Amino acid sequence: MTATATTPVTTASVPAPTGTGLLAGTGLLAVRAVKIFLRRPELVVLSVVQMSAIMLTFRYIFGGAIGTSQGLHYVDYSVPGFITAGVLFQTLGTAMGIAEDLEGGFIDRLRSMPFPSAAVLTGRVLADTGILAFILAITTGVGFAVGFRLHASVLGGLAAFGLCLVFGLAFSWVFITVGLYAQNVKVVQSVSMIVFVVTFASSAYVPAESMPGWLRAFAEHQPVTAMADSVRALTLGDRSRALLGHDPSYFVGRSLIWTAAILLVFAALGTARFRRRS
Repeated sequence: MTATATTPVTTASVPAPTGTGLLAGTGLLAVRAVKIFLRRPELVVLSVVQMSAIMLTFRYIFGGAIGTSQGLHYVDYSVPGFITAGVLFQTLGTAMGIAEDLEGGFIDRLRSMPFPSAAVLTGRVLADTGILAFILAITTGVGFAVGFRLHASVLGGLAAFGLCLVFGLAFSWVFITVGLYAQNVKVVQSVSMIVFVVTFASSAYVPAESMPGWLRAFAEHQPVTAMADSVRALTLGDRSRALLGHDPSYFVGRSLIWTAAILLVFAALGTARFRRRS
C-alpha cells in the first residue's frame, strides 16, 4: 500500500502580491493543493480504496478467525483501528507532495517571489488535513456499511473523528520532515514500508494481548496503539472499560500526549530543515 493523495508537480501560478502575509499565503497554497487533488479523480478514488481495502479484507476474510473479548463483534473492534491506521497512510501523501514540489522547482520559484516561505509548510498541512477529513468521512461510511455500529453517543463519535484529524495534523509534520530530507519521491515511497510495520505492530487490527511478549511490549507503547484505543474508547461506550481496562479519558490523555510530542518535535525539525534549504 502506498499513499496516493499526492500533489503533482505543477508550475501553475500562485498569486503573491507584495506583502502577502502568512495567513493569506497559507490559504493560497492550501487551495492550490486541494484543487489539484480534486481535479485528479484517480487520487480521490485510490485514496478511498486504499483506506478501505484492508478494512474489507479483515472484515470478510480474516474477521471470522479473529476473536475479541467481552462478546464484542470484531467489526466493532477493528473499524476504529482501521480508520486510525488509515490516517498514517493518507498523510504519507504529504511527504510525496513536498518531495514533488522540491523536485519540480515549485518551492524554489516561490522563494523568488514576495511570498512568506513558512506558508509552504502551513499551507500543505492545512490542505492535507482538509483532504484527510474528506477521506475519513467516506471511510467511516464504509465502516458502517460493513457492520460497524456506534455504541456510544454521537458526541463521542464526533470526538473520535476529531481526534483522528488532530492525529493526522501531527503526522503531516512527520511526513513534511520526511519529504524535506528525502527530496525524492522514490525515496519517500520506501517509507511506506515503515508505516506498514508501525500500523501492523499495534492494536489497530488485533488486540496487543494476542502478540508475542517482545512484540506486545512495542505495540503497547507506540502512538498508533494509543490513538486506536482512544477511538475505540470513544465509540464503544460502556463496553470500552471492560474491553480496554480504563476509562476513555485515560486513552484520550495518552493519545494527546503522543500527538503533542510528535507535533512539537517534527514541526521543529521540519521547519529547521526547510530554513536550511532556503
